[in-house]
Amino acid sequence: MDSQNSIVQLKDRTPRPLGVAVVGAGYWGPNLARNFATAPDWDLKAICDLDTERAAVLAARFRVPAVGSLDEALDTFEIDAVAIATPARTHHGIALTALGAGKHVLVEKPLADHWDRGVDMVTAAESRGLVLMADHTYCYTPAVQKMREVLHDGDLGEVLYIDSVRINLGLVQPDVDVFWDLAPHDLAILDYILPEGLAPETISAHGADPLGTGRDCVGHLSFDLPLGGMAHIHVNWLSPTKIRQMVVGGTKRTLVWDDLNPQQRLSVYDRGVQLPPRGARRALDRRDVAISYRLGDTWSPALPEREALGSMVAEFATAIRDARPSVTSGASALRVLGVLDATTRSLQLGGAQAAVAEPPVAIATGGYGQETAGEIGMSRGAEA
Repeated sequence: MDSQNSIVQLKDRTPRPLGVAVVGAGYWGPNLARNFATAPDWDLKAICDLDTERAAVLAARFRVPAVGSLDEALDTFEIDAVAIATPARTHHGIALTALGAGKHVLVEKPLADHWDRGVDMVTAAESRGLVLMADHTYCYTPAVQKMREVLHDGDLGEVLYIDSVRINLGLVQPDVDVFWDLAPHDLAILDYILPEGLAPETISAHGADPLGTGRDCVGHLSFDLPLGGMAHIHVNWLSPTKIRQMVVGGTKRTLVWDDLNPQQRLSVYDRGVQLPPRGARRALDRRDVAISYRLGDTWSPALPEREALGSMVAEFATAIRDARPSVTSGASALRVLGVLDATTRSLQLGGAQAAVAEPPVAIATGGYGQETAGEIGMSRGAEA
């Protein structure tokens, strides 16, 4: 009898699924809708899109209603959260409407199309005690979570350089250039995996529009890392081959991530340049420093297989229920947005260095820091 009562009490304590409406039925909305519809933490309530026919087609797949505006969804359905998968220029208005109605918000990358609008969104969420989360999907992949573990454990030593390549053929976007379309992925990954987070003071960017589309289709951006290192990101819409690769070189080892190689997404190389300790290097003339090369083993960490979006929507629910920042919080997304904003200004300056804006103190110290959120992400990744 006591055992039966305990079972009933456990069932009573099971949290109810959270209601969510997906805004946007275009390219990314169907992926979000599918994961919300199949997740035990969520109850997909509606699909919202100005194109009601497109919304109806997607809604029919999951047997939920389709509506033509967020206001209608807020007035009609009992929802706890809104997931935004619309063009970047619309994120600010939709998010503020949802936050103003007391709803938690998930936003497709980038957070907004302008730094000031991103600050508005994060400030609005924090002032209301609501979760604002960016859909930086790669941070929820087993490979990127393992990369973070390796860097935070110090297995690579001091980071000397980061070289990231994200190129493919299309899609040329109507509202953003190649930097704002592709680079947020790599910037979000760096904010997640680096122990100090994404914190460059200045950015230098060079872009080209050889097709005359009015927006840069090929681009390179670079910034300094602590201790004299350098990060470089190459993005391209015009490449006939698709490459998703990041190399993180350290004083001890080098980590290579190849997202398009499912058999060996991560490789750790115990090879590199061997230098004396940093203190000794400062004491000697550069010409007198003995440089040798280390040729060691290469290995690939074993990685579990799971869909990143499934982990992402689970993290969104947990952050709401625990009243804590998510792994890819609004403040994290704002750091990415700050780099993108500086990239645009550098392009306008012909590639000259552009300063990265610092978030308001209330945001920077409001509990949405990269270190705390990242540790939560690793613990959840280990459990998933």
